[in-house]
Amino acid sequence: MPNEMAGTRERKISNLINEYGSRLFRFIRGRVSTNADAEDISQEVWYQLSRVVELDSIEQISAWLFRVARNRITDNYRKQKPDLLEDKNFENDGGSFDFKEILIAETNSDEDENLKAIFWEELFKALDELPENQKNVFVWNELENQTFQEIADQTGENIKTLISRKRYAVQHLRIRLEALYDEFFIEN
Repeated sequence: MPNEMAGTRERKISNLINEYGSRLFRFIRGRVSTNADAEDISQEVWYQLSRVVELDSIEQISAWLFRVARNRITDNYRKQKPDLLEDKNFENDGGSFDFKEILIAETNSDEDENLKAIFWEELFKALDELPENQKNVFVWNELENQTFQEIADQTGENIKTLISRKRYAVQHLRIRLEALYDEFFIEN
């Protein structure tokens, strides 16, 4: 009887990995700097799940997995050498302002924390200025890490249309948040 229970438990964990594995990995990968870090954190999440004595005691398995992942990501940031916001390069490979670095940066001072809070506030103000369909695509793709395919399946919209909407949203946000960036980081 114990072997049957162990086999059932292993199958259940295997099914959960199949069901949530790629989505969880994408969520983690979007928040860490390397694939290796994402793989390590993903393994830690699945290991922690395997240590749960009674899997049926977890009411919302998806919420539990993503909460553990967020906690592990936070732990990962704390292990790394601390960076100050003003030490970061806020341009992406194309030379454009990349606000995501500010929003996910680990803060080391009240000033950094205040700056981060201002950016979040300004981001949501700028998002509210967008047409609803552009705002939704941006939020779903960038903040909730949904793929364009997932959004297309959810809304029934064409993927190219969704990409275009996000592009308009990003253009608007870059203009709005770049001005804030200049105010804080460019010396007068």
